[in-house]
Amino acid sequence: MNEFERRLAARQDELDWLYMELYDDRTRLEDLEAMMARSYDRRGQALRRLDKEREADPDWFRSGRMLGVTMYPGLFAGSLKGVEQKLDYLQEQGVTYLHLMPLLKMPHPDNDGGYAVEDFNQVDPTLGTNEDLSHLTAAMRRRGMSLCLDFVINHTADTHEWALRAKAGEREYMDRYICFDSPEIPREMEKTIPDVFPETAPGSFLYVEEMGKYVCSSFHPYQWDLNYRNPAVFHDMAESMLHLANLGVEVLRIDAVPYLWKEIGTTCRNLPQVHTIMRMIRLMIECVCPGVILKGEVVMAPKELAPYFGTAEKPECHLLYNASTMATQWSALASGDIRQLKRQLDDLHSLPAHCCFVNYLRCHDDIGWGLNEEYGRTLGVDPVAHKKFLYEFFEGCFPGSYARGQRYNYNPATQDARTCGTTASLCGIEKGLYEHDADQVALGVQRDLMMHAAMMCMSGFPMLSSGDEIAQLNGYAYREDPNLREDSRNLHRTKFNWDNAALRTQPGTVQQRIWDGLRQLEELRVHRPAFGPGTWVSTWDAHNSGVLAIVRRAEAETLVCLFNFTGRAEEVRLEGLEGRYADLITGREGLDHRLEPYQYGLYRLEA
Repeated sequence: MNEFERRLAARQDELDWLYMELYDDRTRLEDLEAMMARSYDRRGQALRRLDKEREADPDWFRSGRMLGVTMYPGLFAGSLKGVEQKLDYLQEQGVTYLHLMPLLKMPHPDNDGGYAVEDFNQVDPTLGTNEDLSHLTAAMRRRGMSLCLDFVINHTADTHEWALRAKAGEREYMDRYICFDSPEIPREMEKTIPDVFPETAPGSFLYVEEMGKYVCSSFHPYQWDLNYRNPAVFHDMAESMLHLANLGVEVLRIDAVPYLWKEIGTTCRNLPQVHTIMRMIRLMIECVCPGVILKGEVVMAPKELAPYFGTAEKPECHLLYNASTMATQWSALASGDIRQLKRQLDDLHSLPAHCCFVNYLRCHDDIGWGLNEEYGRTLGVDPVAHKKFLYEFFEGCFPGSYARGQRYNYNPATQDARTCGTTASLCGIEKGLYEHDADQVALGVQRDLMMHAAMMCMSGFPMLSSGDEIAQLNGYAYREDPNLREDSRNLHRTKFNWDNAALRTQPGTVQQRIWDGLRQLEELRVHRPAFGPGTWVSTWDAHNSGVLAIVRRAEAETLVCLFNFTGRAEEVRLEGLEGRYADLITGREGLDHRLEPYQYGLYRLEA
């Protein structure tokens, strides 16, 4: 019995039961398991060794040494070969987890940042080849880095072979999408399905003249939702995932997970069949390539997140994005009030121990202001007025704002909108530099580092947006490009500034101050026991609505972490944390009970 057969034997009963519950087809199930066996046979020896190491250390991704960076490979270094040539830079930064944004074959120019995929088995020729990807992942493993890659599971481009064959009238391929002959059912479904892009792509169905059918398209018209009621879709998509794993991808970011199953009369989000599909994918990964982990993109309210982890006995995703805390953290910065952020963290800390989040301030996408409106009302916060305040504040048009961002996806009916911009520009560095005001720049740097410090001290592991380590600013040239100007997310999807990166070693530059500040935090995470697996993490009452307090406890260490989210000096009172402390940021003795504007501190209990 080989390793695959041993692993499958331990999981076969559950996999069989789930598959038959969803598809009720024993022959197709046998085909699926045969495909899994073939995928295992194709897995290289180096990757099989990695699988055994990870089976022996299943919490490897919870280590304090984990530091992620997300980037578009073309914007960072031109191609996959270019990224490989820049691995020294990433290693200097301490990166152990590199998330490359979508790089599989896509149409040009309309591809939604790579999330419209033409071929799930081929790298886009503009970025390289499958061989380049395999070579890059091998080079990264030698440096202790893991590659994360998006897998767009919900939809294909309308130029994918399946879509083209569907347009040509082939019934087999029409059945791979969610199609209707007449508009009655689509219109009924649109009554309960929320729009993803209400401003730029309203509705969830479009009429495709070549087919004479109405096709489900939750995102953009050139992205067609797949029909997971059809087992052929599940088989082929699962095989493509395993193909990427065999190219050395160690983390599969599963895109738009909640959307996978559609039912009339529902929101078509978070339905039970989604969890059946994700549990089957988890079982397949554990059988074929247990060195690989699954990261789910679940941009939902906190109460809807926990099911995507599954249970400790029957897990689904290893990791989820902490999108809600990202938004709540920026809200705290704008308002100078951490109460909603503290409540958000308390909700997440109450989840079972197997739940693990990737924390971040910025990513390729926008900041969606999905706050806990019910709790906000108890604080006297009007949700509509507060959202309007937030996107206006970070747009820079609210009186007294230091931020420079842009709104995205404004919905005039609900007055809702999202926010775009780099961390440095949203924190005030851009405004200070533009106005040649050194004091504004210094405050912007302090805000930037405080926000990163708070994110790094939360439960989970941190992921930076490429360029944040050198305070990269917004790029406005996209407005002149007819292919980009309609999407304000391109404000922060800009080419990496290597000239500015060279300034990270020049004392006094913004780049040096941000780089060194982040490296100090990253080194603390690597070497302090209180950032290791199994650490107890909780917020604490600082008796001040402007200061967030987080306590991290391991057997060998207790850390008290304080963050002033206001532009004022603030007093704090911490009950039950008496003792002698040392500030790991400044090296001073004692725990500060008065924090300067945007000051942060990590205090180690000495006795």
